Amino acid sequence: MNQRQTKAAVMTILDGNDRELMVVRKLERDGDALVIRGKIFGAMPMVAKVTPDQARAALKLLDLGTILFLLSLPFRKG
Repeated sequence: MNQRQTKAAVMTILDGNDRELMVVRKLERDGDALVIRGKIFGAMPMVAKVTPDQARAALKLLDLGTILFLLSLPFRKG
C-alpha cells in the first residue's frame, strides 16, 4: 500500500465467539439522533439511529465499574 492509499477507519463488533457481527463504517449526526452506518454479517447494509431517549436508556444500563471501563477502553492494548 502506498502513501496515497489509506485504509478507511472502521469499527468491528464481534459476537460471543469472536466472529464479525457488524462493521461500523460511519457515525454521524442527523438532527438530534446518532446515525450508525455499516454492514451486518459482512453483507447486509444497515443504518441504525440512536435517539436521545434511547441514549438515556442506554446510560441507565451502565454501572460505575462499566463506565470506568468504557473510559479506559480506547487506551488498552487490542
